[in-house]
Amino acid sequence: MSGATGQGPRTDLLPAVEQVRALAAKHAEETDEAARFPVAVLDELRATGLLGLLVPTEYGGLGGGLDELLDITMELGRADMSVAMIFSMHCQQVAGVVHHAGPRLAGELLPLVAAGRMYLASVTTEAGKGGHLLTATAGLTAEDDGLDIDRFAPIVTGGEHADGFLITMRSPEARSAGDVSLVYAHRDQLTITPSGDWNPLGMRASHSTALRLTGRIPEHQVVGEHGQFRTVVLNTFGPLAHLGWAASWLGTASGALSRVLRLLRSPDGRKGANLDSELLMTRLSRARQRLETVHALMRHTAEVVTRVRAEGDDLSRPRYQMLINSLKITASEECHRAVEDLIDAVGLRHGYLKGSPTGLERALRDLRSAALNYSNDRLHLADGKLALLDAEVRFA
Repeated sequence: MSGATGQGPRTDLLPAVEQVRALAAKHAEETDEAARFPVAVLDELRATGLLGLLVPTEYGGLGGGLDELLDITMELGRADMSVAMIFSMHCQQVAGVVHHAGPRLAGELLPLVAAGRMYLASVTTEAGKGGHLLTATAGLTAEDDGLDIDRFAPIVTGGEHADGFLITMRSPEARSAGDVSLVYAHRDQLTITPSGDWNPLGMRASHSTALRLTGRIPEHQVVGEHGQFRTVVLNTFGPLAHLGWAASWLGTASGALSRVLRLLRSPDGRKGANLDSELLMTRLSRARQRLETVHALMRHTAEVVTRVRAEGDDLSRPRYQMLINSLKITASEECHRAVEDLIDAVGLRHGYLKGSPTGLERALRDLRSAALNYSNDRLHLADGKLALLDAEVRFA
């Protein structure tokens, strides 16, 4: 992964990013209203090669790194937070394959991702385990010719449209719920049964419906070692998830602030708003301050993750995990609060009603999910325990 520069998407990727962003903006209102997955935007991500952003060039990918992932995700978030989350979560799955899959699986899968033929969905949720990512109830069954999967997941973002899935399950020889394996399954290897409706408050276009997945896969489609999903989480999935989510939320809040500022600077806006109001200026300042804080923490976290990986250090150290978790907590809270500041700044017509060019109503609904997307309470609990292991308070 390359370092995060914050200078915007790589120059050669700008046309592709703008194509996808413009299409996402065009369809955002209708996909939100209908709670429908943005299929046209996914098709554009395929056609532009952006699904292969993190795939190394030797497999035909773009060879991008963490800086490009954050920059592109932020740009997409300015148009539609659901699209930004779909993209960043796919890239998280790709990174898991790049860094942890064996040569045979990487050789089979990564060229398909690079060619735009493989959109990957994550299957980590499970009924009854209360969000415990590092445990699993459903177990893999080892047979002579492979591994049998029977897995129900209450939330799978974009699952009905995915070409492949990375699935957590108890390893075949598990002695406890913490012996979790990560496996890849192609859509053609599974019977996929959707369950229930998707009608949430926000993030409606993510179409994160419940699915039951059953089928059989060959043994080489285990990602990493059996029972060692924790290693994948601490070194790849966790950092990429929290960074990608933060970029999605920051992009959404930044887009909201930009639209408010353009409205206030327009001729009609200047007529309807008192730009001499100290209260208005204070609220705009507070919103910008919140976003600057998130941006600085996100870039610092990206730099630390990049450096630690390059040096071969261990990202599971308490100071690194607390930084990564703090990013998620801070970004989820501050981006949501920034939009609340903006709603207070512009009032009912442009802050609360649908149809305003500011898009604040949808941004607020979407960002309300951020604190719930792997609960902040659970992360605070983990960080409290980690803090006890770092009595000297050494920062990453």
